Amino acid sequence: MDHVAIMKKEWGLLAKILSGEKTLESRWYKARKSPWDRIKAGETVYFKDSGAPVTAKAQVSRVLQFEGLTASKVSGIIDRFGKDIGIGPGDWDSFKKLLAGKKYCLLISFTHVEPVTPFEIDKKGYGLQSAWLVTEGIERLKKTSR
Repeated sequence: MDHVAIMKKEWGLLAKILSGEKTLESRWYKARKSPWDRIKAGETVYFKDSGAPVTAKAQVSRVLQFEGLTASKVSGIIDRFGKDIGIGPGDWDSFKKLLAGKKYCLLISFTHVEPVTPFEIDKKGYGLQSAWLVTEGIERLKKTSR
């Protein structure tokens, strides 16, 4: 399976992925959402900033799933993995507050990060607010020029 992770552009996380500063993608949810139980080591994740084309890819090396989160569990995850998620230590407290009420967390470790020739995707069928797409092949999502 291939995956497309759509990043919040204003957080600047894609640059951290490409520089090697960020080696874990985290997804935090109130309910189980994609890619929960749909991603595994060896698969490929393509990254794009919101409103921009896909510009990078990486290979999934490990997936951790946490459920039944509490404030103390969230705090423990951030304390242990925050740096690898790309959160500066000075931002940990505000990030923990941002995650209040989240019950599920996915941590996706990746390697072999590389830039790709930028391409646009078609999210039709995934919903406008989808921030993670799962597909049997990235070619299915690439927009074709007409």
